[in-house]
Amino acid sequence: MEGQSVRTIGKTSKVSPGAVAKTIKRYKEMAHIRTPPPERKTKSHLCCGRFKFIRVPASEIARGTDRLPCDNTGDTFCWSSPHLSSVLLYDIMADSTVMSSENSSIGDAVSGRGESASNEDEDLYYIPERRPSLDLGPAPMDTSHWHFVDQALSPAESYGSLNSDDLEEKEDEEGSSTRVQLERAESFSSCYSIDSNDCEKIILREKSRDDTAEPSNKLELIQDPDEIKHPSLTLKFTFKAVCDTLKKLQKDEFSMFKWKLWTHYPQPFSGSQSMDIVDLVDRLLETFGFEKSVVITRTVLITMSKNKLAEFLQALCTKNEVCYELRTALKKKFAEELIMEGEPMPLDDIYTDLCISSAADNGPNIEHEIMKIDKLNTKRTPDKLLSLAETLSQEMLNSSHARLMFLHGVAGSGKSMFIKKLVLDWALERSHQHFSFIFPLALRELKQFESSEVSMEEIIWTLYPETKRFKIESLRGEDNALFIFDGLDEYTEEFDFAQTEIHSDPSSRVSLNINLVNILRGRLLGSSMCLVTTRPQVNPFAPWDVHYDKLEVCGFGDASKDEYFKKRFKDPNQAATVIQYVKSLKSLHIMCHLPLVCTLVADECQRIFRETRTGAKLPRSITYMYTKLLLTLVRRLRRTRALDLLSPEAEQNFLLELGKLAFSMLEKGQFKIARTDWPESIAEEAVVRSGLCTQYTIISCVLFYEDMVSFIHPTVQEYLAALYAYLTSRNQEKNIFELKPKFSMYPKGHKIMELYKAAMEKSLQSQDGKLDMFLRFLFGMACKTNQELLHTFLKSPPKAGDLTRNCVSLIKKVKEPSASSNLQRCLEELEM
Repeated sequence: MEGQSVRTIGKTSKVSPGAVAKTIKRYKEMAHIRTPPPERKTKSHLCCGRFKFIRVPASEIARGTDRLPCDNTGDTFCWSSPHLSSVLLYDIMADSTVMSSENSSIGDAVSGRGESASNEDEDLYYIPERRPSLDLGPAPMDTSHWHFVDQALSPAESYGSLNSDDLEEKEDEEGSSTRVQLERAESFSSCYSIDSNDCEKIILREKSRDDTAEPSNKLELIQDPDEIKHPSLTLKFTFKAVCDTLKKLQKDEFSMFKWKLWTHYPQPFSGSQSMDIVDLVDRLLETFGFEKSVVITRTVLITMSKNKLAEFLQALCTKNEVCYELRTALKKKFAEELIMEGEPMPLDDIYTDLCISSAADNGPNIEHEIMKIDKLNTKRTPDKLLSLAETLSQEMLNSSHARLMFLHGVAGSGKSMFIKKLVLDWALERSHQHFSFIFPLALRELKQFESSEVSMEEIIWTLYPETKRFKIESLRGEDNALFIFDGLDEYTEEFDFAQTEIHSDPSSRVSLNINLVNILRGRLLGSSMCLVTTRPQVNPFAPWDVHYDKLEVCGFGDASKDEYFKKRFKDPNQAATVIQYVKSLKSLHIMCHLPLVCTLVADECQRIFRETRTGAKLPRSITYMYTKLLLTLVRRLRRTRALDLLSPEAEQNFLLELGKLAFSMLEKGQFKIARTDWPESIAEEAVVRSGLCTQYTIISCVLFYEDMVSFIHPTVQEYLAALYAYLTSRNQEKNIFELKPKFSMYPKGHKIMELYKAAMEKSLQSQDGKLDMFLRFLFGMACKTNQELLHTFLKSPPKAGDLTRNCVSLIKKVKEPSASSNLQRCLEELEM
């Protein structure tokens, strides 16, 4: 009818133009008539605003609207007439007839016209068009479950003759009259009726009890979504968890899941049968949010008798919450690092990249200020330097296939700092996210469990109470958990891999030793990854039949040394002063490859800056820094590795025996010794507890490996040799060189000067300079500040002033030009 005039319509319909105009006006006011869509071959819908005009058999109308054909959503649906003109014709004819009853309907008005009736068994019926679902986009409504009645004839055939004879025949055949019925969309569709006498008058009908009742197909959730509200429930996790759960469904089960969603939530899931898992979960999250999406998924799975899948999704959520709380605890624990006098500093602000070697047994750093020491032949396989992110990366684990990895490093090389940074980066989601959990377990923390039996699960729960809702047993079948045992060398009991019972239940109680042995065996934690940090050991920490890899922490490179001081000192001028000072002392700069030495230097410089404020003069004596390193290793750090502290006498005897060995090797020009030649009485104390020495393996010849022991640096060997000479002379009044001068120019009680004179003569006679550093350390011990540090090793307090003056006088008497450089360094050692 589009484009036709009122007169043309009236002529075609055999009614007055006024009735046509009145009817069109009424429809415009009721529904805002729009242009009908183009005719389709199979399915056609005639839309008029929010109404659909459809053709319905009169027999169906007589039975009531509840028997009309409908779709699965419960909305009435029938085959629509292809043209709006068919609908208007009935209404026009109804309008042109005087109604006899005020309460008659539109259908009664049309059927009451004796002079115009339909030739067909069908009448017109229209219902509101279904409202589009929210946020569904431009996609068409899914029609896969609609049921259609037979298509009606064209309007020309249906309404070609409208005379009273045909109408009477129609009434005789069908037994009912033709009428038009109107329903509005959704909740208010049944609340209105149209009076036949005045179609513009809308009468509000009283709602029945059934109208206000809840829909019978509403999904009853098994849990209130607010109960699972948690900061860990993010978009990334929820999407992955629901997808992983639905992927476990079979194809027909997944179709059933989608059908159930559509049944309970028809609007957002009207086209769910064509959705894959990703689209379905995306629509679920978009419509309901995180918490409700999880609860709906679990509820639908339970209605499908998929209880195990519902439990699987619940376990994923619980695991995610525990992981979130564990990350939070680890951030708090490792966020700061204590520096000078317990002063906290953010770990991110102080951490500096370490050199991590992909192969162990690299041996100590042999760089020396004076001598050239032959490179150690320790390489079994070519190695490369790894960054923190590359260490234990997914690529590395895939190529290794080892579930146990040792991270070796000499004392003070930065192993614990490396572990703290790795854990913090995981907690902050910066790296190593292929691990679902990381449990750092320091051996000094595990010592509280030595006196009683305990399960591995209880250990985790005690150290990290946030994990109590989580069963460690569930990690046995996964390879994405990392257990870090930091400082295994601090554990004093021996590991008997041959006799210790096999234990594989993390929830049963046994001794701590049995737990650790079976962790190293790979029995207790299943396929979880274990990282063990330790100093090089005299006795191995792994059974012979376990596959494991070894990495080594080699400390700082030259660039990292400067970077550390720049991070430690916020004042750029102070940082530049310290860097220049360290570089001016070559031996000290070399020793700064150990982060522990950098820390000692920074602490000393910071103390001086605070005391003097401006114009601070930093000490030139490297002996002072080596003495502080010795006391740190032998006393402060040793306390965590031995239950019994050495008495002053035992400590002195150990240093004398170790120093004697150092001096003996130095005279021979040796800087390493075979493990079989190392004194057994001091092996454990030197390598494991004090950390002054290290053990490694060299390739002495083809296919022959030999264990060697050496000091952590050649200058440490030279320092200990000088300490041995000094203590022997001060406490026992013996000269280790056993040289008797032709005449004694020193009074009784000053025999130590004979030691200095003999040592200087030996050094001048040496052409390779092997005693030059020894001499510098020996003179440095005569300085007042160093004697104050060493007073615990001395039997009687020294007269520091006299000894210093005598040493300066002795040095100035020497006129050897070749020794002037080293003697000048000796004078600097006496300046503090």
